[in-house]
Amino acid sequence: MVRVGVIGCGYWGPNLIRNFLKVEGCQVVAAADVDPVPLAPLRRLYPATRFTTESEALLASDQVDAVAIATPISTHYTLAREALRRGKHVLVEKPLTATVPQAEELIDLADRQRRILMVDHTFIYTGAVQKIKELIRRGELGEIYYYDAVRVNLGLFQNDVNVLWDLAPHDFSIMTFLLDRQPVRVSAVGAAPVKAGGWKMESIVYVTVEFADETLAHFHLNWLSPVKIRRTLIGGSLKIVVYDHLDPDNQVKIFDRGVEILPDRDSRYRTLVQYRTGDMLAPKIDQSEALEQVCRHFVDCIRTGRRPLTDGAAGLRVVQLLEAAQHSLDQRGVVTGV
Repeated sequence: MVRVGVIGCGYWGPNLIRNFLKVEGCQVVAAADVDPVPLAPLRRLYPATRFTTESEALLASDQVDAVAIATPISTHYTLAREALRRGKHVLVEKPLTATVPQAEELIDLADRQRRILMVDHTFIYTGAVQKIKELIRRGELGEIYYYDAVRVNLGLFQNDVNVLWDLAPHDFSIMTFLLDRQPVRVSAVGAAPVKAGGWKMESIVYVTVEFADETLAHFHLNWLSPVKIRRTLIGGSLKIVVYDHLDPDNQVKIFDRGVEILPDRDSRYRTLVQYRTGDMLAPKIDQSEALEQVCRHFVDCIRTGRRPLTDGAAGLRVVQLLEAAQHSLDQRGVVTGV
């Protein structure tokens, strides 16, 4: 039996409790939150789980084998470090930490303690992203030319981070998983049109990521859009994929469309561009709840010692991109190395 404790019972914590309880051989024995208000309804829903406002009591308990952390980003490092020091396996909500050195320290500590350190990059466990990874692995897209992602909606404004740190971890984790290559440069620009009560953080950000092979990635992040969009385009030399997370019937569309460059026999200085228009395919996608797969994978890695798909190294890659993008943002778009 793997006994799990959850720290943070605001928005995401209850989802973790619900999905851990679906995993056979797993118990949620304790949960903690500094605010007692969200704990009251959870006590009624899960009477077998002990709820407390003291996270230290949960971390100190020898009845807890693993800890899932769903708290503000600024607390991830301290809580995860303490859990690992006490011999617990750790699952951390995205992003892993607020700085690169913090992420590196947690990875080293987990290795020395021989404990699982995993990041909840939930989208990696969706059927849609797994299908796209399969297409890229098989070479069906050909050479990847570009990666373009839009993640916008109205709110929710965070009181501790800007839109970059709130939304970009999703897209950065998907991109690094799918493309499996090292970014070399990042640039970012943004704006903070909403200012109230001393709060002044970017609510609109555009990020560009460059790779050594000239693949280009672009991200549009916005808390001020009247519509919610979660759409990614991945353009290859053979095919183009459109991933729309909000389209339940056709989340992944594969377009057999693109361009072909043909030499002009009449001139060595000109080329002809021929457009290729083929079929569109929408493959069947596994619709299992991604967070359930995250919880199952975490418990399985604890039991087998297998390295998680979204391990500490995967979390570090995302934090590296976030830190580089924030540095560029602070310098009004200066190109920053990763």
